[in-house]
Amino acid sequence: MKILADALLLVLTSCFALADGTRTISGLVLDEQQGVVRGAVITARYGSGEQTIVSDDEGRFRLEVPFQDVRLTVIGKFISPNERTVPATDPKDEILLRISYKIPPGHENLVITASALDPTIDRRNDAIYSKTLFGRDDQLFDTLAAGINAGQHEGGGKSLEIRRFGFNLDHGGVNGGLKVLVDDVQQNQSTQGHGQGYLGALKSLTPELVDDVDILNGPFSAEYGDFSGLGVVHIRLKESLPDQATVRLQGGSFGAYRGFVAYSPAIQNADAFIAYEGAHTDGPFENPLRYNRHNVTGNYTLHLNTEDSLGFKLNVGSNDFFSSGQIPLDLVGKGQLDRFGFIDPFDGGRVRLGTFGTYYKHDFASGDIFKIDGFLARSLFDLYSNFTFFLNDPVHGDEIQQHDSRLQQGVNAQYLHPFKLLGRAALLTLGSNFHDNEINVGLLRTQDRVPLAMTTSARAHVTNTAGYVQQGVEFGHLHFDAGLRFDYFRFDVQNQIDPAEGRLQGASRFQPKANLSYSPSSRVPLTLFASYGRGISSEDARGVVQRPGAPKVSTTDFYQLGTSHNLRKFSLSTDVFLIDRSNEQVYMPDDGSFELKGPSRSYGWEAKTSVQVTRQLSLNGGFTQVSNAFYRGTRPRVYVDSAPHSIAKAGLTVAEWKGFNSSLRYRHISAYRLDGLNPRILASGFDVVDLSAAKRIRHGLEVNFAVDNLNDKRYWETQNYFESQPTSDPMSRAFRVHATPGYPIGFTTGLTFRLGEK
Repeated sequence: MKILADALLLVLTSCFALADGTRTISGLVLDEQQGVVRGAVITARYGSGEQTIVSDDEGRFRLEVPFQDVRLTVIGKFISPNERTVPATDPKDEILLRISYKIPPGHENLVITASALDPTIDRRNDAIYSKTLFGRDDQLFDTLAAGINAGQHEGGGKSLEIRRFGFNLDHGGVNGGLKVLVDDVQQNQSTQGHGQGYLGALKSLTPELVDDVDILNGPFSAEYGDFSGLGVVHIRLKESLPDQATVRLQGGSFGAYRGFVAYSPAIQNADAFIAYEGAHTDGPFENPLRYNRHNVTGNYTLHLNTEDSLGFKLNVGSNDFFSSGQIPLDLVGKGQLDRFGFIDPFDGGRVRLGTFGTYYKHDFASGDIFKIDGFLARSLFDLYSNFTFFLNDPVHGDEIQQHDSRLQQGVNAQYLHPFKLLGRAALLTLGSNFHDNEINVGLLRTQDRVPLAMTTSARAHVTNTAGYVQQGVEFGHLHFDAGLRFDYFRFDVQNQIDPAEGRLQGASRFQPKANLSYSPSSRVPLTLFASYGRGISSEDARGVVQRPGAPKVSTTDFYQLGTSHNLRKFSLSTDVFLIDRSNEQVYMPDDGSFELKGPSRSYGWEAKTSVQVTRQLSLNGGFTQVSNAFYRGTRPRVYVDSAPHSIAKAGLTVAEWKGFNSSLRYRHISAYRLDGLNPRILASGFDVVDLSAAKRIRHGLEVNFAVDNLNDKRYWETQNYFESQPTSDPMSRAFRVHATPGYPIGFTTGLTFRLGEK
């Protein structure tokens, strides 16, 4: 009897334990394009209650629930209503919760952002920018997509030279252009003293304030117009900081030191900060760089109520520098010039700039959003350069001063309307842009920075007015997106030297856009996508006036076909591309001449991957291969020069492992031709490794460490081929390769203090 009673007690105890026990439900939250959804609120409801959890950075969640039927819902801003029932008999883990958006991610931000499909966009969050010690803006560009290569042009002070998809974009604005925006303010300066689409304003960007970055592969969003032919980089800054006070002090090789101080008060119904960045470096050069930067950035965003937000942003900056310039490599090879040497010790420049912006957003109860922003910017730019040394003037030399004094104003407006189209989720985007530039631009012959003669001087007034519409719709596993943009440019130039040479001209262009993505099955981690977009690049206003018969606006037709995969901890995207460029008139500011290039074609392929090895360890990389880039209709064939055809980047990242963060980054470019006809005139490639690390010592205190060019690679950042005469002796005159040296191995250490965590 005792044995029977014990057995009965055991059975009853087990039954009660089963009734009162729990099981595990875990899984992954994905969107329509197989992307992980971070920060989504998952609610589990069952007969005896409910509980919630937030998906982590990998989009994963884990819940302990009773042995009952459970209804799961995913909640988040602009996530469409959804529900899934998990019976008690279902597997305990690895559940996929798929959501769709009424409004694509990013649109809820106060600043207007792109509406292109996710497979055509790379995104970067603030992790690398807040943890890494940066000293130069080229280091920030190295964190972007694999297909973008940026090189120092004069040691770090002048704007970077940008190369992408087999084209050299000079300083960002020609041969298609790479459009760069910071909080909706276009950084590419048209009709600039040192070239069309100049990106020098990025010198006032402080890395610690970057919130996130969107990188569009091509001109696939109707939101972006001028200089967007080869892609868009949209940088958004923080509206507040996680701590009330942040101080970072750093110092390192080559006489470099830098300080960052920010105050971000906790204000009810408002986000705010004010920050200062100051930096100095001499670089490894025999003629010290003496590069000094001072930037002040501020934000105040007032949340008037649950529907309305009003923001104000301020950025003021200055930088002064000397530089070694681009030096002749044949003299370096003969030992007549050190690779960090110089010929003209007065190369360099100075910049003063300031931007004030205001932003307003209204969220309607229906889900619609209206946003408008405006900005006012003032800048002064003077650059002293000597590219050809004594080629044109053996007595005084060929030093020139390029001057640009500019007032910019702009307004952007956008309306987002989510609705049902034939019973399907759809999003209509309407918008307009206005950009106005009043510019005093000139070129002077100088010696030791002392003016000798005025070569050119003009007052230019350039305006760009645009409107666009983009419609997206979901058909189950199929997403279709189409748009159309119209831009009108007005060029008004008055020649200060020859008043008779001046006129008013206009030009306009339509730009169609189309994007298609298809996911065959919710159980198969595969999305197929195809994109087409026409981008435009306006010409230098001086060229429009001087050569009225030449094209005023050039076009880029970009075709892309690819796949994207997301296998929870592993993601992969691949694509092939074809780029057709129309004729483009390029202003050559160094000698005041004009050059007409095109039409041209480039094609190739890309692959990008990301692997979450463990919760703390991740690996990402990308490779862009241009199979060919050439000018169409040329016999013999003339190839597009001055840009690498192979670009690779990879990174190994450790995040929050016992308070330790680290990033090991690799970048590679192939050798590339510098002459369209002679394949033997080449620029050398390079492979460079950088290391950064941060360790939390205690709450509010962090030590930072960085090693640039860890493998101490001897390489050249930027190389060009042209004629020069290094001395007054005419026998030294020759066509040769000129280059800017890359920095050798350099060490930086720093301390970061964070006080008053919010």
